[in-house]
Amino acid sequence: MIALVDDDENILTSVSMAMEDAGYGVRSFTNGADALSALTAKPVDLIVLDIKMPRMDGMEMLAQLRRHSNVPVIFLTSKDDEEDELEGLRMGADDYIKKPFSQKLLIERVRVLLRRAEIAQEGGGEISEKTEGVVARGSLVLDPTCHVSTWKGKPAPLTVTEFLILKSLAMRPGHVKSRDQLMTAAYGEHIYVDDRTIDSHIKRIRKKFRKIDSEFEQIETLYGIGYRYTAN
Repeated sequence: MIALVDDDENILTSVSMAMEDAGYGVRSFTNGADALSALTAKPVDLIVLDIKMPRMDGMEMLAQLRRHSNVPVIFLTSKDDEEDELEGLRMGADDYIKKPFSQKLLIERVRVLLRRAEIAQEGGGEISEKTEGVVARGSLVLDPTCHVSTWKGKPAPLTVTEFLILKSLAMRPGHVKSRDQLMTAAYGEHIYVDDRTIDSHIKRIRKKFRKIDSEFEQIETLYGIGYRYTAN
């Protein structure tokens, strides 16, 4: 089930029809406040969320949603809202798409995110490096089967994107992963995202783990090259 949240009735109607034609069930909302209340009571598999809306905008809705849910979220942004895109990713959005947009492209992004969530739940981990079972690297434990990550025994709630990026790094501690490799691990081979998208996800992962352990420094940045996980 997909939730569409946008104050533009034309977008809701056209995207709902396209999603239903693609085989997805759809629930539509015209503002963040109504959507948050309804989706908290009855969760969905993925949310397509506009940023600029009355009553409660997409940023506020995402912030409240992330207090209790890691449901995949795709932001809809205006053409020149680059700062909104980066802020959304820092807050925990999984992807974004600019208006006006191709419905075919949006459906492909939805398909990829849902597939990644399914892979994480099944224990396959990531798209390019499938492994079975729990990944344990020192104080870090990643359980793809139930999409649980812990640090020193304490839970670190990650979005699907964050989980797959961290798992890609932790699979081979000490080895450098380029941003392109992390993009493939998290988004698949046919979806391109800006380098800053990966950087924003890394910053958010670090922030979450530093809430548990202020001395968390396991994800190293190699400027101009990529990132490396160092097992403690």
